[in-house]
Amino acid sequence: MRLIAALSLLFVFADGPARPEQAISYFTNIRDVHVAQPDRQNYFIVDEELWTHSRPDLGDLRLYDVNTPVQYYLAEQRARVSSDEVEAKILNLGTVSGQTEFDIDAEGLPEYDRVRLRLDVHDFVATASVAGGNAPSKATEVQLAPSTLYDFTKEQLGSNSLLKLPPSSFRYLHVKLSSPIRPPNVRGATIYNLHEQQALWTTTGTCAAPTQKRHVTLISCSVSKSFPVERIRLQIPPDQVNFHRAVTVEDGKGAPIFSGEIGRVRITRGGVLITNENVSVKIMVGSDRYTLTIDNGDNPPIMGITAEPQAVERRVYFDPQGKTALRLYYGDERLSAPEYDYARFFHLDASPAQAQLASGSHNPHYAGRPDERPWSDRHAVILWAAMLFAVIVLAALALQGLRTQKAQ
Repeated sequence: MRLIAALSLLFVFADGPARPEQAISYFTNIRDVHVAQPDRQNYFIVDEELWTHSRPDLGDLRLYDVNTPVQYYLAEQRARVSSDEVEAKILNLGTVSGQTEFDIDAEGLPEYDRVRLRLDVHDFVATASVAGGNAPSKATEVQLAPSTLYDFTKEQLGSNSLLKLPPSSFRYLHVKLSSPIRPPNVRGATIYNLHEQQALWTTTGTCAAPTQKRHVTLISCSVSKSFPVERIRLQIPPDQVNFHRAVTVEDGKGAPIFSGEIGRVRITRGGVLITNENVSVKIMVGSDRYTLTIDNGDNPPIMGITAEPQAVERRVYFDPQGKTALRLYYGDERLSAPEYDYARFFHLDASPAQAQLASGSHNPHYAGRPDERPWSDRHAVILWAAMLFAVIVLAALALQGLRTQKAQ
């Protein structure tokens, strides 16, 4: 029994390690942080230096005021869109002087800036005139900006049925649609108030000049393995218009990771200029090399095209509390991501100041993290020897018991 108890105690001490502690001497790299305005919220942008020498999730970034940790919040600057949306009633739908006219009842939404029409018609260009008022008989009191509606199904160049308005609170809107939209083509309308934040991007890596091979254009890009590329932005001269191309992307091993389309529309129809553009390629799988293939079909290649790999910008927000300089430490793979109250209750100030990062350098106090593996991993020989000794002892006791029973 004593032997079993001793072995049990041994396995208790062989349990896994606790949450890794942080210390300045455990970080391989250091950078000075020059605070822009000590009395307000600051931030700095994560650059390629940090991506290269930090953990992939940036969980080992630590700010210090001399020897005191400073809490921070790591934020991705992704596009965010939210909206308050309601279905609107269409009233008084009919034809006046050859134009389709109707009223929209905006009850249920105190403020709005978008109206999306559901139109059952294809291959057209039309102008939508919009006016607002607070009674059905006064829906034309205030004239609003017109919108251009179109559908290029035949040319495969997209469509638009959206009326963009200044922030409005009119109870009623009066809409006039030019031909060829007829009253039976108007199937409904939705009004909403759009809250939109554009994504911010960080560019890194390089892309070679495009090469032409038969009916395709090839572009090769290389980036740091640690940089989380999320899209490749194509720069196309403004005189290259009215094109639509299929695009595929392969990683460094030749495996396909994306297929989609790019295009730019700039067409004048009936005296109305139509514009639309999509020249970004999404990346869903990380790699250090990418190859874009643009299928030109029977069309001439797009001239003057360049490409740049990009990732969503990451910002580190912090409160300097009057300090003009801090230090950023990074490069500790075993350190867990921090859990700060500052991040849990983070509030973005109206106009935070941008701090500047100095060049990265090796931490002069770096001494390396001590061996924090479980006791069983660090003393495997002792553990196995103890287990072997226990087996031998138990076998000897069993053998002695058998001899005793045989003698009796």
